[in-house]
Amino acid sequence: MQFDTRIYAYGSAAIGLLGALGCFIAPGWAVFGGVLAAFGAVMSLAFYKYGYILVPLITQQAKVIQITDTGYEIPAAQDVILKNVHGVYYASMFLGVKIYESTTDKSPEENVVYTQYFERAISSVKFVTKVAMLVYVKDLSEFRTKIETKHAEAQLRLARERDKPEADVLKLDRYEREVAMWENQINKLTLGIKPMGSVTYVMTTATGVSKEAATAAVKSQANELRATISNALNVEVVPLTGEEMMKCFDWEHMIPPTQQEVEQNM
Repeated sequence: MQFDTRIYAYGSAAIGLLGALGCFIAPGWAVFGGVLAAFGAVMSLAFYKYGYILVPLITQQAKVIQITDTGYEIPAAQDVILKNVHGVYYASMFLGVKIYESTTDKSPEENVVYTQYFERAISSVKFVTKVAMLVYVKDLSEFRTKIETKHAEAQLRLARERDKPEADVLKLDRYEREVAMWENQINKLTLGIKPMGSVTYVMTTATGVSKEAATAAVKSQANELRATISNALNVEVVPLTGEEMMKCFDWEHMIPPTQQEVEQNM
């Protein structure tokens, strides 16, 4: 069974609705019903927005292990995917890559340099690594409002970092790139250019004689990949857990066929 965050969100919403109804049906329990309604509403919103963080915490505390019908095992922490093949354990991890610059916005010389950085980063990795990118045309409906909001959020992060007594140079550069990216997208929309979206993730796999050994090995590889890619390309690389990890795992077999489904899964 896969623990979808929507199940938790709908369950919390049902608890909130039950509490709200209790306020009217049993006036003597109005206070308890109000607390229950507020709790359900807050938890429903929390699972909907931050389910990828909350669900792994719940399964880890409850020590819930998921086993798929194809033999894959997702441990309670939901940070790796395991499989036993002829007595050898394979462990896989996924990393999300947030890229704030497009090659179309660079000069030919800058693209050559950027490609060289990527090749050097990959060539320094001593194990097999899979880099996947999903590209799609964005739906223009409500897109401008979203990117204007993200542009404002990026400007706020940049301003806060600049105000620090000892600002992180790498973070400043990254935030400046992010702000420039959103400004560029807004300018393109103004010119009538259709916006393109992309989702990039990295997958790595390691083996071990036990689940623990395979997990430790793949986490070591993931940490090396994270540092290598982040430093070489100055991008943000984050480990994927819970539902985000499972989405990437599903995409190894079948990708979302429409841009609407891609955006819903992000």
